[in-house]
Amino acid sequence: MLGRVTQTTDSTAAAGTPHGLPRRRRVHRAWIVAAVTFVTIIGGAAFNSLPGLLIDPLHTEFGWSRGEIGLAVSIDMALYGLTAPFAAALMDRFGIRKVVVVALSAVAAGALASVWMTAAWQLMLYWGLLVGLGTGSMALAFSATVTNRWFVARRGLVTGILTAAGASGQLVFLPLCAWIVQEHGWRPASVTVALAAVVVVPFVWFLMRDHPADVQLAPYGGTFVEKPAPATGAARRTVRVLLDAARTGPFWLLAGSFAICGASTNGLIRTHFVPSAHDHGMAITAAASLLAVIGIFDIIGTVFSGWLTDRFDARRLLAVYYALRGVSLLFLPMLMAPAVHPPMVFFIVFYGLDWVATVPPTLALCREQYGEDSAIVFGWVLASHQVGAALVAFLGGVARDVTGSYDMVWYASGALCATAALMALMVRRRSEPADALRSAPARPAS
Repeated sequence: MLGRVTQTTDSTAAAGTPHGLPRRRRVHRAWIVAAVTFVTIIGGAAFNSLPGLLIDPLHTEFGWSRGEIGLAVSIDMALYGLTAPFAAALMDRFGIRKVVVVALSAVAAGALASVWMTAAWQLMLYWGLLVGLGTGSMALAFSATVTNRWFVARRGLVTGILTAAGASGQLVFLPLCAWIVQEHGWRPASVTVALAAVVVVPFVWFLMRDHPADVQLAPYGGTFVEKPAPATGAARRTVRVLLDAARTGPFWLLAGSFAICGASTNGLIRTHFVPSAHDHGMAITAAASLLAVIGIFDIIGTVFSGWLTDRFDARRLLAVYYALRGVSLLFLPMLMAPAVHPPMVFFIVFYGLDWVATVPPTLALCREQYGEDSAIVFGWVLASHQVGAALVAFLGGVARDVTGSYDMVWYASGALCATAALMALMVRRRSEPADALRSAPARPAS
């Protein structure tokens, strides 16, 4: 009976009205949930716009070294990644809404508390711990959970759109925060980020639903399935999935290549591009605007990558993305100058198209290899992404303190991207999606 209800709900145009006119087709609820997810990720991503803008102001005001500030950023990035797989399991246990509301509250608390900090350890506590845990709970594993539950058709496209939400947040908040930092100081910028997280909470609470069965619907493009019972032992299941996946070669190839992805994006460009450009005489607002432009083309590139992932071999797509990224990084030190010039604009556009275009094919490969556990496996792959980002966020600051330049970091990251391209090609193909690591022992239902 539920199946019959679902079919009429999803195909409202098929039934006639009393006057013989077809009913207007309704928008499937999955797209509303995806839109709320998009807005939520934008709100959570606001804080990620700040670290690169605040390195110089914090160094000037408190005298903290760039290595110390980079360490706080690296803690945030590492926790962002390490929280993600547990967040996916917690969403299975307690529901998406509750987990995301708590996460947004943690981001707001950390951003607001940083206004009163006076010591480096407080920076690591507020930026590193609170914001890292909060943003990690709204990481790409959140997108993967929503996509897996609410969509059967258009998964690649939806993954691309939700991944682009982070770039959209960067696009919205980077120029705004850069202007606030320059005109009013870093504290009002931190308050702005806290407010952005708070504003999103009502949207999540009133519009988000944990599962299509909550509203008697089938997933978009699929058939009705009963809502599974809440999974118990979320942390235990998360660790078990990691141990099972770690026995397979594709996991290490995906995790290793994605660690390089994080090192060359969040750890490198997002954290160190603005201070590096400033070293060459470029104004902070100009450098931040270039990062915002990356956000524009990131949206285009990620959505297009999702479209391509539905049609082409994900391994080959990843290899092309990493190879092109590596080549572009090798040229970046030669493009740094006091003013924005056409070659730098070309780099920004090119890098923006490639920024997180890697996510849809990586998630598709996780889904192909690990079936129903793919969201949690992808959470662990994302953890490697953020560990790579954390290392470069810290080591990049140390390299700048020691050598007085970021050039060595750009060159090393370019070489690593070539390695990631080779790793992507080594992932074996499956003709059919895996059924939750078939060789693994039985685990609690999710």
